[in-house]
Amino acid sequence: MESNHFGRVKQPKISDIIMKELESMIVEGSFTAGQKLPAERELAARFDVSRPSLREAIQKLIARGVLFSRHGGGTYVSEQLGSSFADPLQDLLCAHDEFLYDQLEFRDALESLAAYYAALRSTNTDKDKLTQCFTQLVEANQNQAFALEAKLDVEFHMIIAEAAHNVVLLHTLRSLHAMLAKSISSNLKNLFEKKAARQRVMEQHTHLYQAIMEGKAEEARAAAHTHLVFVEDNLLKMRQEETRIQRSLRRNEHQNPR
Repeated sequence: MESNHFGRVKQPKISDIIMKELESMIVEGSFTAGQKLPAERELAARFDVSRPSLREAIQKLIARGVLFSRHGGGTYVSEQLGSSFADPLQDLLCAHDEFLYDQLEFRDALESLAAYYAALRSTNTDKDKLTQCFTQLVEANQNQAFALEAKLDVEFHMIIAEAAHNVVLLHTLRSLHAMLAKSISSNLKNLFEKKAARQRVMEQHTHLYQAIMEGKAEEARAAAHTHLVFVEDNLLKMRQEETRIQRSLRRNEHQNPR
């Protein structure tokens, strides 16, 4: 008589299933770094599970550093999540102008790819979200609200990254934007104060938006590339001008000591 060497199939714990679901939502971008999770009652109802099972899943993710809790303030996605670009090496890269073009060139390659896939894969929900942001962007442009326009510009590109439905691409771009956030925001604000450049950027955004909405993948890729090359070239010129001014000031200080 043959012996049965097959053991019993172990049923996964409910908390492990919930944990995997929460992990997927974080990886897919449904919950972003630093975001507060919905209330325990709401999450339990969404997953159709008991609150103790949900609590156990959350505790496992807290132990792994994926989530963290604030006393009396709820549970949050770790702010360190996706910060692979935020290390000392990146601080050095940001501090040296000669590496700025490398960073922007990398961003161009990724965002052009994101635009391509967004045109192919964006859902109605993605398109609604993109339209809402684009409408606000147009309004900020018309009202000459420079700081808001710069903020919406970054948000516009991140929504396109989400609409590409590639989690590796999404998280890489999020990390890259987090690293470049300060310089992008301040430099775009200065760029937008130049009327001709601001109008060109708005035209480029419109072309990119329309290509994605119409599902024209190659056109979207080309529009993203054209837009980012224009922005990159202008940012580099601004950096070079700033360097020249600082060099001139230093030279004057040495020539005219107090």
